[in-house]
Amino acid sequence: MGKAFAYTRVSTPRQGERGVSLVEQRDAISRYADRHGMTIVRWFEEQESASKQGRPAFNQMLRLLRLNVARAVVIHKIDRSARNLEDWNDIGKLVDAGVDVHFATESIDLKTTAGRLSADIQAVVAAHYSRNLRDEVRKGLYGRLKQGFYPWSAPIGYLDQGSAKPKIPDPIRAPLIASAFHLYTSGEYSLPQLAAEMSRRGLRNKNGRTVSVNGIANILRNPFYVGLMRLRRIGQTYQGCHEPLVSTSIFKTAQLGLSGKRVDRTKHHIFLYSRIIRCASCHYSLIGERQKGHIYYRCHPRPFKTPAVCPVTSIREELIEECVLNALADISLSAQELGVAKQFIIERRKTLEKGAISQQTALKLQSDQLSARISKLTDLLLENAIDQAVFKSKQEALLLEQARVREAIKDAGQRRDSSLAGLEHTVELIQSALPLYKTGSVEMKRRLLKTVLSNLTVSEKKVEITLSLPFRLIAERTKNNSGRANRGTCRTWEQIYQGFQQLNIVNTANPSST
Repeated sequence: MGKAFAYTRVSTPRQGERGVSLVEQRDAISRYADRHGMTIVRWFEEQESASKQGRPAFNQMLRLLRLNVARAVVIHKIDRSARNLEDWNDIGKLVDAGVDVHFATESIDLKTTAGRLSADIQAVVAAHYSRNLRDEVRKGLYGRLKQGFYPWSAPIGYLDQGSAKPKIPDPIRAPLIASAFHLYTSGEYSLPQLAAEMSRRGLRNKNGRTVSVNGIANILRNPFYVGLMRLRRIGQTYQGCHEPLVSTSIFKTAQLGLSGKRVDRTKHHIFLYSRIIRCASCHYSLIGERQKGHIYYRCHPRPFKTPAVCPVTSIREELIEECVLNALADISLSAQELGVAKQFIIERRKTLEKGAISQQTALKLQSDQLSARISKLTDLLLENAIDQAVFKSKQEALLLEQARVREAIKDAGQRRDSSLAGLEHTVELIQSALPLYKTGSVEMKRRLLKTVLSNLTVSEKKVEITLSLPFRLIAERTKNNSGRANRGTCRTWEQIYQGFQQLNIVNTANPSST
């Protein structure tokens, strides 16, 4: 019968590598061609699903058949040729054009009306099977998502455990992902700078390559890292049962930066007191300059200032540092005062632990109320009371709020009271403030100053220092032999603690983070 093409197909590369389907198809087609006196001049092999159009080898074969390179084609079965009616229609057009289409394991003659009808019915059944299978798979995926499981490969920072199991943090990449969020929300890194920094720290994608700028942006946009699972294609968001890597507040701050609502500052030539020390006249930051081996801080004239030109203000860094060291010396505690402070912290912690249980109960009630609102929102969608766009927007907002409440429940159980923990760190910091400032790096000193000082100004050559409220109360306390505050003063540890609550400087008061 002359020259013919042969077409074989499996649905996935895995079937092609591990299965024997392709080999069996080739054998059946070869036997069929020998029986009918056909010579196979070219084999077309494919490892793709036939449920959608666009198979490269199949389309190439159709194009060559239309060009009369061959006048016949042998395919193993109808469902190997097409599982969608568009491709099956293209095969029908070839038959109408005089091309002989044979199926090696099915006795169907497409040139007859009965044979064409039988083939059309089988093609429709094959297309229906593919659509039904797709729906069943989709139901299974959505079922997993509603249970809190992510049914696809884990994103960077997590590891797969298998089917119907939550993703677990990658011990190597998870800390790096958390660091990426914190570095970006600090405002000190643009996306290209962050990508370079994370590459330096060793962050790699699943292929072992450095993460690109777009890859970093996708990581920062992915709510998976706060415990949510978002499907972009359908715009749905689900609550996950995996452990979050970052808090909702950090994630929201990152979104503001990505949307351009937060301006990142790129810092150049950062000196010790840059953007910390200000002019007492105009209150603008003094500019650090290196001149003749010394660092000077000057107030420059600016047309938009009031006044535009201040009194001559230029001061050497050594003079500022001398004043800062004197201020740090004022907040040191004696051994007796330190004992009083530690006893206050112990008694206060006992009181707070009693209130933590009631706080957790209230937060759990709030979480249950959010769950009820989400359920009611879903009912409104099913009743067509709201449109899909409003539902998606409100659902994601409620899920983020619910994640925040769950974080608060966890924090209430673990930290009890952040202000008390901050006060404890402050007491520890006071003992090491002077040596830490003398021996620390520039960045460490800057963080220490931002914690301890509330104001640092210069008027001509005069330096004025104002300590933050808790440290100011400590520095202004009446010192006596017992280490306790005198009656009639406002310098008790209870008042110092209340001042610390107002400032809410927990992390920066920790010497390890400083």
